[in-house]
Amino acid sequence: MINRTIQFAKHHTPNSMRIVARRAQLEAKNARTRLTVPVVTQCEYDNIYHCTVRKTGSQWIKKLFSDPIVYRHSGLLPYDPRFYKRRSLPVIPPGRIGLALFHSYPRFEEISKPGTYRAFFVIRDPRDIVVSSYFSLRNSHAPMGDIPQARKTLQEKPMKEGLLHVIDRLSERYLFKQLRSWANAPSSENFRLFRYEDLTGERQPEEVDQLMRHCGITLPPAELETLLSRYSFSRMKKNVESPGQISHYRKGKAGDWRNHFDDDIHDAFDAATGGDLVEVLGYPARDIV
Repeated sequence: MINRTIQFAKHHTPNSMRIVARRAQLEAKNARTRLTVPVVTQCEYDNIYHCTVRKTGSQWIKKLFSDPIVYRHSGLLPYDPRFYKRRSLPVIPPGRIGLALFHSYPRFEEISKPGTYRAFFVIRDPRDIVVSSYFSLRNSHAPMGDIPQARKTLQEKPMKEGLLHVIDRLSERYLFKQLRSWANAPSSENFRLFRYEDLTGERQPEEVDQLMRHCGITLPPAELETLLSRYSFSRMKKNVESPGQISHYRKGKAGDWRNHFDDDIHDAFDAATGGDLVEVLGYPARDIV
């Protein structure tokens, strides 16, 4: 009952009040971390920037980088720009990890960076992003902003029409263009692309270790194992599930789009993404199994 009351309050509180509350929670948590967690290794970079698009495990990555284990081995605290003064481009203070920046590569380049930094962008097969977005919008995403109207629309449509609607929605929000901008970005040691499928796949410990090392963070194997176990998708899903509630942590299988895309959906997807986005991102075309 308490959990359901909290969820109701979260979803029905005005956005401005929710932002203030979340900012206060984050700062309180950071203050406790500073007081209770000793830093054993200071990261050589002043900032880390987590760049991404929707439905690429952004909430999961936030959990990883906000954990005291990461602070212990970096001295960097999490910073979510959504909870601070709204600007067209965020300003991440030194000593922080900017989490979930939804910008194209050119927009990211315009962000003022106070010192040395590392950035990473998480990509995912955009066809699976479409499918994951459909189920999230239709069933599980918190009802904020225009989500309730989108949910009503999708629940009234057959799944095929719903997927076509989602393709249009993602295109209108420039998600596909953002993916392409990072794939085409000039090579730089300051940023690196990571695949969602690798970070969540069979070689997860090795892939997440590479991500952390790119960011100047070295975790002992035992602590990396603890971190990944603490935020496994199955555990996170179990922690948030309650009667009458669908978990937000739906971990779709890579290639799930094959179960839902027909020729019409393929054609609409190709038209919305320029026809070659999946190949530009390094994923197999539709006729390669």
